[in-house]
Amino acid sequence: MSVGMGMSSNIASGKIISVDPALAAEYRSHGWWSDITLAGRVRKLAAERPSDAAFITATAHFSWDDYNTASDRIAGALIALGFERGDRVAVVLPDGPAVHAALVGVEKAGLIAVGIGARAGDREISYLVNRTNAKALITFEMQKGRPADALRAALAEQGANLQHLILVPDFTAADQPILVNGQPAVSSGGIPVSLGIGPDELFLLNSTSGTTGLPKCVMHTPNRWYYFHKLAEIAGDFKSDEIFMGAVPAPFGFGMWTSHFSPAILGVPTVVMERFDAHAALDLIEREKVTVLCAVSTQFIMLLNAQAERPRDLSSLRSMFTGGEAVPFERAAEFEQVTGASVLQFYGSNETGALSYTTAQDTREKRLRTAGRLIPDMKVRLFDPDTGEDITGKSSIGQPGCVGPATCLGYWNDDAGNAKLYTPGGWMLMGDIVEIDDEGYLRVVGRTSDFIIRGGKNISAPAVEEEVGTHPGVALVAAVAAPDKIFGEKVAIYVVPRAGATVTLESISQHLNARGVSKEWFPEHLILVDELPVSSGGKTAKGDLKIDIKKRFADQVR
Repeated sequence: MSVGMGMSSNIASGKIISVDPALAAEYRSHGWWSDITLAGRVRKLAAERPSDAAFITATAHFSWDDYNTASDRIAGALIALGFERGDRVAVVLPDGPAVHAALVGVEKAGLIAVGIGARAGDREISYLVNRTNAKALITFEMQKGRPADALRAALAEQGANLQHLILVPDFTAADQPILVNGQPAVSSGGIPVSLGIGPDELFLLNSTSGTTGLPKCVMHTPNRWYYFHKLAEIAGDFKSDEIFMGAVPAPFGFGMWTSHFSPAILGVPTVVMERFDAHAALDLIEREKVTVLCAVSTQFIMLLNAQAERPRDLSSLRSMFTGGEAVPFERAAEFEQVTGASVLQFYGSNETGALSYTTAQDTREKRLRTAGRLIPDMKVRLFDPDTGEDITGKSSIGQPGCVGPATCLGYWNDDAGNAKLYTPGGWMLMGDIVEIDDEGYLRVVGRTSDFIIRGGKNISAPAVEEEVGTHPGVALVAAVAAPDKIFGEKVAIYVVPRAGATVTLESISQHLNARGVSKEWFPEHLILVDELPVSSGGKTAKGDLKIDIKKRFADQVR
């Protein structure tokens, strides 16, 4: 496979995948990559400033020493189990200190973390465990309101073969044990620094939405996030006294740099919430004097609405990074006016990293009406979405592709997925159609894939259709994006019921829940119809439905 990162790998052997040394050396020579590891950074901060806060929650501070000790304990428990270097360990934890300690603990043990969102359904978790051949699962004793043993049993029913279940505490109480298969963990003693994952090696697999509904596993090196941090530092003009709040969960791309990498590299604290709540977030911003907020558009709109209900002092904010979905100009401008912070964004994906970004030096028009200026290091080019032809210089509109220090290593063990992700020449593609102006600013003008983007989360419309279609009362179904002022888009379904059947939104939700489908996929609008419009080729005329849904929800357009 030809890839832009120069990947050298042998997945079947279990050996660590790493970037081609010559390419890594080139990136270091430009100052884009470094020899920093998160484990090394946490160790250093624990030695130099042990009592300073690394993470702040509504009720506690988690120091750098706490962070280092907790990750050491997890690493020790994993090492004692006798895993081979490069084995995979699934992590299913809500956002908070524990998920970061777990990710660093896995890194220290020389293993690869499979980061799974805490809201994932049993089917998704089972699929990812099997896909990556994860040997263990790290989670809380209670996961989504049920015992972890019940989760393990549910995963076994779905075919997941887990060797070990590792239960970690929230680490606000240092005396709480780590349990491995129900017994207190056996420590392996000291943690050899040499065992840890290197900055050019695969350290994390996280999931991204696939057009079939089955998630794809994206391969990450620490150094791609080190480079992303450097971009953010330039964009936000970071100071040494920043205080971050990351509203996006850590296993996902946006959450990785905002709460896992940048704060540790800078040595500053991060305010985290197990579950996003606008009023609680505003209270924490005011109380902790947060300077850098990271949130998708849906979240900052919710913050604006909550601020209007009960104003707080948000004058500490200097910058707010957003992305993952379209940024509504009026609401973003309102956020700047209310807080005095600059609204900034990156354009990219979990796979590509960043292709363009806005900075505090850009005008408001450029910051909020474009996705920013192209990043020269990422060598962005335009391709014809139908023919795959490189049309850079021939057209200002096309499907963007890139190669550079922010890209991932591709998809884990997925030749078909990688064939679609990369051009034959090794350029990594986005799933959008963009326009690039004469100044190098990028605007998104369309999509190449049938996704619904709800609150920054990509949801495959065909996957929703497949799941809803298993409902015994559904004859035909089509899923489209319904406009929504808060979430940007919500899942709407047009359903032709079977003869004599009664179909309700509640019955569909119950059906999907019983099938272990992730709740993000659950439709929120149901339109019952006698028939679906059909194109000349015999397919469902999605274009007609998209026009209709916008008319039905015209009052919800941002």
